Amino acid sequence: MGFTHFDENGKAFMVDVTNKKETVRTAEAVGTIKVSKEVYEAVKSGTVGKGDVLGVATTAGIMGAKHTSDLIPMCHILPITNCSIQFELDPEEYAIHCTCTVKVTGKTGVEMEALTGVSTALLTVYDMCKAIDKSMEISGIYLRRKTGGKSGEIINMK
Repeated sequence: MGFTHFDENGKAFMVDVTNKKETVRTAEAVGTIKVSKEVYEAVKSGTVGKGDVLGVATTAGIMGAKHTSDLIPMCHILPITNCSIQFELDPEEYAIHCTCTVKVTGKTGVEMEALTGVSTALLTVYDMCKAIDKSMEISGIYLRRKTGGKSGEIINMK
């Protein structure tokens, strides 16, 4: 299967989805930020100087998902019908795991929106905690699940 965003001359273009069927589509992306014990405890106790880290990061992740087409040139503008951000604190690894789930009824999938949402949420955690420690590490961002469209359900449980 070839790349779908290039014409016969190798020039990039937006894929035409005009004739595709609308279906309910979902995508779930995950990622992790590893932090120091000090950052972990400050986030957990709500004592980070910039405010409620996970609350702000939740809003940022949703905004990131909604603005994906402004950031990724060939993404279609999608009428997202639902977006959620969840965090899980991992005391053994001093890590914060993030999941972004996006839903739409449309002609193209929301994988990029979910990936952008989780990335934006984790970057917001970094931004709000960098005064405490700049050695945080964001990693493991990937699409865990998608449904809908021609390819149906795909699960990647890494």
